[in-house]
Amino acid sequence: MPPHEPVPACDPCLGGIEAISTAVLAMSGHLEVREVLRRITASARALLGAEYAALGVPDDHGGFAQFVVDGVSDEQWRAIGPLPRQHGVLATMLHDPTPTRLTDVRRAPAFEGWPAAHPEMTDFLGMPIVDGGEILGAVFLANKAGGFTAHDEELLRILAAHAALALSNARLYERSRELTLAGERARIAHDLHDAVAQKLFSLRLTAKAAATLVDRDPARARAELAEVARLAAEAADELRAVVVELRPAALEEDGLTATLASQVQVLDRAHTAAVAFEARQVRALPAAQEAAVLRVAQEALHNALRHSGARSVRVSLTGTAARGAVLRIADDGCGFDPESVRRAGRHLGLVSMRDRAAAVGGTLTLESAPGKGTVVEMEVPGV
Repeated sequence: MPPHEPVPACDPCLGGIEAISTAVLAMSGHLEVREVLRRITASARALLGAEYAALGVPDDHGGFAQFVVDGVSDEQWRAIGPLPRQHGVLATMLHDPTPTRLTDVRRAPAFEGWPAAHPEMTDFLGMPIVDGGEILGAVFLANKAGGFTAHDEELLRILAAHAALALSNARLYERSRELTLAGERARIAHDLHDAVAQKLFSLRLTAKAAATLVDRDPARARAELAEVARLAAEAADELRAVVVELRPAALEEDGLTATLASQVQVLDRAHTAAVAFEARQVRALPAAQEAAVLRVAQEALHNALRHSGARSVRVSLTGTAARGAVLRIADDGCGFDPESVRRAGRHLGLVSMRDRAAAVGGTLTLESAPGKGTVVEMEVPGV
């Protein structure tokens, strides 16, 4: 398990409200399911002063879809082995919404033992995480000095109610992201049909015309074949661009800067225009901001490389003093009159780019004029 920043410990004698507030704030500002699970687990352990904490989410096959622990080192976790199955005490809370509080978990009738490398545990408190009658998972705590009390159980019950909301929101966010990706694929398919299919159709007709002219008008046949070569080159450029957009962005693994640099490098090889990228003092951004910046960069590059006739496109990503970032895409293409484009109902993806920026609290500006190229700039806040 990678290291994470610690969750501030809570004094269990605070009377409940301040302690719960600290724990809820620690887990509520995250959107990815895995991070929400980790925060719930760490917050529960800190809230009740337990030595160990875990959270299990069931799958549909008798095991855990996800299982997060806190208080166990990486070495211990690797030594313990595969994820636990849904058996014993853990299984109870995945099928029964009743909390479980034990002075010694090893004496429970449902206890079935644990692996040799598993830490020794005695006092135990488990609480199902329930949303609308559905058990989303269960949080487990073990080994608290003096044992768990009824007050601890009530605190964990309140935390579990907040955890259900946080987990449900995270799942909705990830579902929304999946739908966004599906929309991106639909857009790419539309681009493929409009750009590549039409060029291939034109190429086919031009090749047929050249074949009929070979004997009776060789000079014209050569001109038609030159057109075939030009259309084939354009179709190849379009296909390469589509392949780049279909490749999954390595945003989660590599981060925004490396992902942008990689995509710009491929576009530079795929197109006749020179495409360059530079980054300056960029800090990691929240996941939603990084995804929005990447999508806006892809849309702006799409416009610059396919519509502007640019000879060069420069992409820059610069960190701001407020821990945010500014994305800038500038090309030396033909440019256009933004107001005329708007009146004609041709938006060149500008509406979607502005929507993406606004959705993460950012702003997007565009500067262009006929013969003057185009500059798209997006600024997003940080943490």
